[in-house]
Amino acid sequence: MGIFDNIDSPSDVKALSTGELDELCAELREFMIKSVSKTGGHLASNLGVVELSVAIHRVFDTSKDRLVFDVGHQSYVHKLLTGRKSRFSTLRQLGGLEGYPKPSESIHDAFIAGHASNSISVALGIARARTLSRGEYSVIALVGDGALTGGLSIEGLSNAGESGEPIIVILNDNGMSITDNVGGIARYLSRQRMKPSYGAFKKRYRRLMDILPGGRAIYGFTHRVKTLIKNAILKCSMFEEMGLQYSGPVDGHNIGRIVEALEWAKRQNGPTVVHVLTQKGKGYEFSERSPEEYHGVRPFNYKTGVKTSRERTFSSVFGDELSKLAANDPRICAITASMTSGTGLSGFAAQFPERFFDVGIAEGHAVSMAAGMASKGAVPVFAVYSTFLQRSYDMLIHDVAISNLHVVFAVDRAGLVAGDGDTHQGLFDAAFLCSVPGMTVFSPSNYAELRDMLRLAVGSLDGPVAVRYPRGSEGIYRDGGADNHKCVREGKDFCLVTYGFNVNTAIEAADRLEQDGIFVEIIKLGCICPIDIGPIAESVAKCGRLLVLEECAGRGSVGEGIVAALAKKGQKRAAKFPKSVLLMNTGDLFVPAGEIAELRELCGIDAASVYDAIKAEMKTGK
Repeated sequence: MGIFDNIDSPSDVKALSTGELDELCAELREFMIKSVSKTGGHLASNLGVVELSVAIHRVFDTSKDRLVFDVGHQSYVHKLLTGRKSRFSTLRQLGGLEGYPKPSESIHDAFIAGHASNSISVALGIARARTLSRGEYSVIALVGDGALTGGLSIEGLSNAGESGEPIIVILNDNGMSITDNVGGIARYLSRQRMKPSYGAFKKRYRRLMDILPGGRAIYGFTHRVKTLIKNAILKCSMFEEMGLQYSGPVDGHNIGRIVEALEWAKRQNGPTVVHVLTQKGKGYEFSERSPEEYHGVRPFNYKTGVKTSRERTFSSVFGDELSKLAANDPRICAITASMTSGTGLSGFAAQFPERFFDVGIAEGHAVSMAAGMASKGAVPVFAVYSTFLQRSYDMLIHDVAISNLHVVFAVDRAGLVAGDGDTHQGLFDAAFLCSVPGMTVFSPSNYAELRDMLRLAVGSLDGPVAVRYPRGSEGIYRDGGADNHKCVREGKDFCLVTYGFNVNTAIEAADRLEQDGIFVEIIKLGCICPIDIGPIAESVAKCGRLLVLEECAGRGSVGEGIVAALAKKGQKRAAKFPKSVLLMNTGDLFVPAGEIAELRELCGIDAASVYDAIKAEMKTGK
């Protein structure tokens, strides 16, 4: 039996001897590698923060102290140390353990996390609430160097420094160095500043200078000299200029050093930054060699590692087609927010490096930059996950749409997304994109349509254009074209309107209903904004009943827009409104983690649910 077998809570970590901590870290890594190889999940980031997570639980009590994660995909070790080991086999599964921090899951989870750069702001809010209520607990924000590229992190740091609130920002630096690690002198001076004797000496020296004649002038002079020397050697003035005390860089795989740094930060009566250097993927040969490949993984054989899939996906088809278009049009540029591989742009980046721009985790900046590029004749294509495009809504309206600039948004992971849960579902873009005046929104059902619609979006249209598509591979429906609408199947009993990948669900349901003598007419929309209501109105007039099927939130859904347009058309032309209307979408639900088939069933938008709904509606005899 190993040490980890006896760890059921953070108090068990505190009870270990110093010598047992390294063994615990080794066992944690082995457990995570084997477990994530079965469930899938974020592996490399968690392997990199094992010692850091153990040290945090050595110094703090997260049932009382508030630990706020940034992004949150590095929270697995935290979960394992806070009583969730027995549920780890359910990670990212429907009804199982969430892949991100979730306050409803554990008292040890202070705040949700799924999008980057908000942790410092959230932690400062908690710290200010603590001060108002005269509470006594520490507040810690754990932020990665990648998340620090987001503007919200800088806003949070600036305000935290100005506030003077006791707050600890742990900077987990596993790639992009913010401060040079300049060797032994820097580490020595950093350790000296962390010692209690150093802080006590500073206080005594300041009090003495306040008493002595001319002491304040002397103190000011020595302080300026010390700052000049420190900045010249440590090069860490960015944080201190914002008003935060800085400690680091600290070896993120040396528990003793991390504990020492965190205990120093805990004693300070003000905002501090502890800069920790870690290696992403540490302790597993495959992830150390290719940390990006092991960032988020599907189940794999842990003995042989992840096998790279050569299967085509919507993302890869998008990247290939954009590269072909760019080869014939030097105006086309590609933009990503630190998701080159995930959005299928690796090939474009290699082929056109001068026209490829990775802006870091800064989606708002990406959209504003794209607007600037478009204003001078470039054709920028911003490839971004639907859930992260939400962060750019103001820039999309203010910088792009008002000026009707030709920016193309390649909206990946639109609709339901497996595994990552409610923070990553692409269920809102259809509503918020279609709310923007002048916006054109395409939703391809398969690869052929994606190619056609991307060509149209890039080369033939003006103004802002979005092409939204799901994660993964195409389904059974593979007809091409970039039609605004298409009658996929004729029928007489029910008009079923859908778009994107859901045409496959519609066809499956229609096949089952036809066996029962119910004939469904399927209208597939290629362009969901603006909608050509004419063909839909004709089908509704013929069938008398309408069902709109989509993977999006209910409020502001395409279905609501269709119903409103039909009502408006009916008022103008005395046309008959459908005698029954069914809008099938994800409603008001924040959809949890799970497999796509499970999530569609949960939301009531799978083929069986469509079959049951139409069958029940036909039985009413309306």
